[in-house]
Amino acid sequence: MTPAVVISGLRKRFGDLEVLKGIDAEVQPGEVVCVIGPSGSGKSTLLRCVNLLEVPEEGTVVVNGVELTHRDVDIDAARRGVGMVFQQFNLFPHLTVLENLTIAQRTVLGRGKAEADKVARQNLERVGLAERAASYPAKLSGGQQQRVAIARALSMNPEVMLFDEPTSALDPELVGEVLAVMRSLADEGMTMLVVTHEMQFAREVADKVLFMDGGRIVEEGTAAQVVGDPRHERTKLFLDRVLNPNHLE
Repeated sequence: MTPAVVISGLRKRFGDLEVLKGIDAEVQPGEVVCVIGPSGSGKSTLLRCVNLLEVPEEGTVVVNGVELTHRDVDIDAARRGVGMVFQQFNLFPHLTVLENLTIAQRTVLGRGKAEADKVARQNLERVGLAERAASYPAKLSGGQQQRVAIARALSMNPEVMLFDEPTSALDPELVGEVLAVMRSLADEGMTMLVVTHEMQFAREVADKVLFMDGGRIVEEGTAAQVVGDPRHERTKLFLDRVLNPNHLE
């Protein structure tokens, strides 16, 4: 089976700061890979390099058999197979929910209005918001806006979905509804690379967990291995602090 994503020797600098120090990772089709680690460890930068929102200094990224880092690649065409959901929802405030879901379909994929509307409504149904098609983003809760953002990404028919801490901007009581949508996508077999602080989600849904620290992958394995029984001291310390926030050293 050809991997959905292959990351090899990835290095990224911002000025003198090397944020990624030689990352190697793979995501298989239908696999959910969660990336965990402390703030500043390079998790979000790694994700942004996968669809070249950040351009690495060294290394290669291959998605769906296409090397995105190749100098001759049609990056716009290659990106069409990759959906991305950010911490912030990035919805157009002056457009309705339905219009937010159809604008890229029509301008990027060239779909007609009827087809774009049909795809949009199907994906709003998937995220449990079919009845909010005519609403404007300001009338939605943060959790609903993030679910709309997921539906918007799905409307482009991606083969791989990237999630960059999709619940970090949400009030705690709204986190569950977004994670429930992500669980259903995993159950459908969507290939997903997820940067998250939600350890329970990683434990329950991830096929593989990568623990990053200081721009490197320190530990990787199944969720049971990395979250449930970490081997590396740095992983143990991180998880102890995350899972036991009131624990005093």
